[in-house]
Amino acid sequence: MAARLKEKYDKEIKQALKKELGIENPMAVPKLDKIVINMGLGEATQNSKLLDPLVGDLGAITGQKPVVTRAKKSIASFKVREGNAIGAMVTLRAEKAYEFLDRLISTALPRVRDFRGVSTKSFDGRGNYTLGLRDQLIFPEIDYSKVEKLKGMNITIVTTAADDNAARALLKAFGMPFRQGA
Repeated sequence: MAARLKEKYDKEIKQALKKELGIENPMAVPKLDKIVINMGLGEATQNSKLLDPLVGDLGAITGQKPVVTRAKKSIASFKVREGNAIGAMVTLRAEKAYEFLDRLISTALPRVRDFRGVSTKSFDGRGNYTLGLRDQLIFPEIDYSKVEKLKGMNITIVTTAADDNAARALLKAFGMPFRQGA
């Protein structure tokens, strides 16, 4: 069974974007390429046991096993040695990316306390959008009683859009709740 958001994209959003952006070629219509979720844990340099719950939480949220990221070079002032585990990341593509974006927009973001929408200024100039979250508890997959430490994460939504305006139109069509008047 295809993801709900993917079906909506194929049936409605693609045609609407083609008209809105004035694109002739159907292959040039922007689409979701991948989603990269990254959780850094600086304290893991002193205690490597802190990384296991982080990896478990990220795996539960995404439905895919995270890759443990390691330091590329030593930095003495941060007490980091080359090769130390310092975080975890997951790259979601195709159906899993659409599934995750659907869950993020429909269930996770509305659970953020005092939520007024996401910033419209987080585009990088190449059609990619990065969103920072303060804690992992907004996802319903995480059991509140088992969390020892709140950890934030960065979610980068990579699109095939050529510029920020096309990417903004794509995410708005997906239902991303952008902040009004900002």
